[in-house]
Amino acid sequence: MNLQLILNEVADEVRNSLGKGGVANYIPALAIADPTKFAMAIATVEGEIYGVGDYGERFSIQSVSKIFALTQAFGILGSDLWRRVERENAGSEFNSLLLLELGGGIPRNPLTNAGALVTTDIILTEKGKEAKAAVLEFLRERSDNPAIGFNEEIAQLEIEHGHRTKALAHLIASFKNLENHPQTVAMLYFYQCAMEASCVDLARSLLFLANKGECPVSKKRVISASQAKRINSILLTCGHYDVSGDFAFKVGLPGKSCVSGAIVVVVPGKMAIAAWSPALNKDGVSLAASEALEIFAQKSGLSIF
Repeated sequence: MNLQLILNEVADEVRNSLGKGGVANYIPALAIADPTKFAMAIATVEGEIYGVGDYGERFSIQSVSKIFALTQAFGILGSDLWRRVERENAGSEFNSLLLLELGGGIPRNPLTNAGALVTTDIILTEKGKEAKAAVLEFLRERSDNPAIGFNEEIAQLEIEHGHRTKALAHLIASFKNLENHPQTVAMLYFYQCAMEASCVDLARSLLFLANKGECPVSKKRVISASQAKRINSILLTCGHYDVSGDFAFKVGLPGKSCVSGAIVVVVPGKMAIAAWSPALNKDGVSLAASEALEIFAQKSGLSIF
């Protein structure tokens, strides 16, 4: 299979969709993103890299960071994690306070904002004052890129404008489901969202999920094969909030989207893929990136189904 040729064809076919939709505007740094940007990168378990468009350009990874927080928390607690967060699709907005209230402070899944606050809390308890450095080092190791860092401006804007996320943290704490101060947990969550990476970085960083929990490049075991399987299942059913079913229907691969316009997917046993275009559709998912991944799945025949 000529993956580079497929990527080139995908880029050509989505060209007319670039700029359609609207960029996230809840903080100025996201609102000024160029909606016509497009990038896509593939990292295979054999170590090959393919890319098209602006695939070396970095952007804040926002909710893609929830995958890494989940992985670290799962590695720390094992199956005890599921006492503190469920594994069901929320069927609601990613930052719903009502759903959390009805759930008695137990988030519906670790890929909602509430769920990511719980996994972040677990990392804080384990790492203490080193937690911020630990989450950054985790992404650097997974992507094999020690130059990855935080965008301080975006982090501070998230802190300034993230009132609803702070409210979620306090609500979870009121149900005794946080071990650290809610403001401290929210702060680390905002910094995770402000980590900057490129499509190549993100594709590389998810290879452990394509390779049964082991990084195929470094040969380092990140999590067990069973844990990797479970994370992939959560990505399939919950990775795009209340449109996760539609993404599974069209693409057929575990994945995660975010408001900066990135979508990552895992092809078990073969590769990880990242696509990015800042303009979002009405559901808050990148319009061009989701279209690109659907076209890629059709052309490549790659799907878990």
